[in-house]
Amino acid sequence: MTAPQKRLIWITRAEPGATPTAARVRALGHRPLILPLLEVRPVTEAPPDLSGVGALAFTSANGARMFAKLSSNRTLPVFAVGAACAQAARAVGFRHVLSADGDVAALAAGIISRAGEFKGGVLHPSATEPAGDLAGALGQAGVALRSLPIYETCPLTPSPEALTEALQADAALVYSPKAAQQLAKVMRGRTAPAMRALCLSKAVAKPLARARIGPRTFAPVPLESALLNLIDRAAAPLGPTA
Repeated sequence: MTAPQKRLIWITRAEPGATPTAARVRALGHRPLILPLLEVRPVTEAPPDLSGVGALAFTSANGARMFAKLSSNRTLPVFAVGAACAQAARAVGFRHVLSADGDVAALAAGIISRAGEFKGGVLHPSATEPAGDLAGALGQAGVALRSLPIYETCPLTPSPEALTEALQADAALVYSPKAAQQLAKVMRGRTAPAMRALCLSKAVAKPLARARIGPRTFAPVPLESALLNLIDRAAAPLGPTA
């Protein structure tokens, strides 16, 4: 049986997630190249006020990780936007985690359907520029939500030399729409027709529609394991394409 071809995989995600992803890519027999297109920065060190809070809502894995650094509370139920976000919440110690397996609208629907199961409002630890209008969707149903910006995600522009190396990759792993937007930006004036973009979801792939790269493919479910499974299928049709 022929061994899988060793591929060069560009990991575009921010730290601290990039390093463990590189280890997983290496374990699959491939060569990881860490060159983040985003940087996650905390915007507060103050412990969150949890008075009157009956549940937490996370719309990103970074939100779960950053909240865990600010608070030791792991007893509140957690509503997560998708599987990767739910996985991050469990990894930092939350036991009661529900995944919407969708977008912000699906998350809102999940919270509304279970609003009678917790007492108090919902706290949304988020980025300074959160995706979607979770507060508006919950407010229409009479569910109180308080947003708490705890981090910001800032674009990073690689040096020309580092970018030239990265564009030799067989595939780039892209985890968020914002990272995809930055990839499209740094690709302006450049081409990489042999590099596939392997994206965590269809929404992540969308900003790359006009980038001059190889085919854009998204994982069937928004889990890193599903995303990494696409690497060894990179020489053949990879299922859903953007």
